[in-house]
Amino acid sequence: MADSFDAVVIGGGPGGYNAAIRLGQLGLKAACIDKRGRFGGTCLNIGCIPSKALLFASERFEEAKKEFSKIGIKAEVALDLPGMMKHKDKVVGELTKGVEFLFKKNKVEPVVGEARIVASGRIEVRGPDGAVRTLETKNIIIATGSEVMPLPGVAVDEECIVSSTGALALKQVPKRLLVVGGGYIGLELGSVWRRLGSEVTVVEFLDRITPGLDGEVGKAFQRILAKQGMTFKLSTKVVGVEKAGDVLKVAIEPAAGGAQETLETDVMLVSIGRRPYTEGLGLKEIGVTLDPRGRVVTDSHYKTNVPGVWAIGDCREGAMLAHKAEDEAVACAERIAGRAGHVNYDAIPAVVYTAPEVASVGKTEEELKAAGIAYKIGKFPFTANARAKTIAATEGFAKIIADAATDKVLGVHIIGPEAGNLIAEATLAIEFGAASEDIARTCHAHPTLTEAVRQAAMGVEGWTMQM
Repeated sequence: MADSFDAVVIGGGPGGYNAAIRLGQLGLKAACIDKRGRFGGTCLNIGCIPSKALLFASERFEEAKKEFSKIGIKAEVALDLPGMMKHKDKVVGELTKGVEFLFKKNKVEPVVGEARIVASGRIEVRGPDGAVRTLETKNIIIATGSEVMPLPGVAVDEECIVSSTGALALKQVPKRLLVVGGGYIGLELGSVWRRLGSEVTVVEFLDRITPGLDGEVGKAFQRILAKQGMTFKLSTKVVGVEKAGDVLKVAIEPAAGGAQETLETDVMLVSIGRRPYTEGLGLKEIGVTLDPRGRVVTDSHYKTNVPGVWAIGDCREGAMLAHKAEDEAVACAERIAGRAGHVNYDAIPAVVYTAPEVASVGKTEEELKAAGIAYKIGKFPFTANARAKTIAATEGFAKIIADAATDKVLGVHIIGPEAGNLIAEATLAIEFGAASEDIARTCHAHPTLTEAVRQAAMGVEGWTMQM
């Protein structure tokens, strides 16, 4: 195998493997290094994909138990947790094989092992057997992603105190689950285990859940989750945990300080965020600049301060989202190949895969107010959408924010059925610089959920008309 390359990617997640594949498509000799042994990164192996498999399965389980009778279906339902986990593992296995196929198709060399940059253009890889291989390359792309942010003073054992990794592989449904952190990951995994029978309590340091979401949507989201059975303790922090037999005693107190109280739980999920994975790569030794949060500093074209070293995805600034990393991967590879790669960061959607789903793209009201930008809003509830009624999924609404002067779409926020799919239309509108009127005057099939987005666009100018 050749040890000299045009580009070597360190990290085999969505950013890394897409960068390597695009490099291969552009005719460059590329390699992709990953220490896990199964390419796909956190997202595919222990993150996005397995969690969505469990979210789907647990939602079907709850529907069969609680909702089928409302539409004339009688069913006797029992949980087969090992079977559900088998479904999750099957999905992961098939998709990792898909990455390997794409590498082969595009002549990308997969390299398994721990990478360390020893000089500009030179990487040493220690394989699983301890053997060290040296790769020479014109370009290095750092795509090492992120890892779970630890909670100070709390040791994760992945059995009773778990990270997202352990929460995807519990062997039984805990009677009580305490989720530390009210962000996307904690709420998604909390939803899985609540549907399967857990009593779920969410402890969040801030005064609201999902702080990056539009405020109005965030409040509606919390109300819906509370109605489903989740308990929330906001403006609260965990200050300690003790194990007493099979029970965890978790000490909490107000975020601003005050009297402590103790919560008892069977499993505690630590989900307070993620941090860039950049340790041990040799970045400091070769002079690559890191910011105070440990992220690789790059220019707008993903170049670091060291010639020939680039960075994409979670390990650099910006949202820690797989699809953001994928877009940066393509743009970076195209830059290396002498093309004009580009990412529009105003058109990066975000989705919470609960039920109902929550999806967002562009600016929130809070961001526009802070920037002093005048805007107008159109909203439409799913209770008035015919398709939502037929599928008995009427919670939530679509919200479009447009520039008050130009009508350009600035942000779209949806809470409701299939919001993650509906947001694609809004993302395309922002990418093309569309006005809300462009969406409002585009014919949408009837009856569909997409009509809620169109009606919200009509609402910007006050002419919604569907019930």
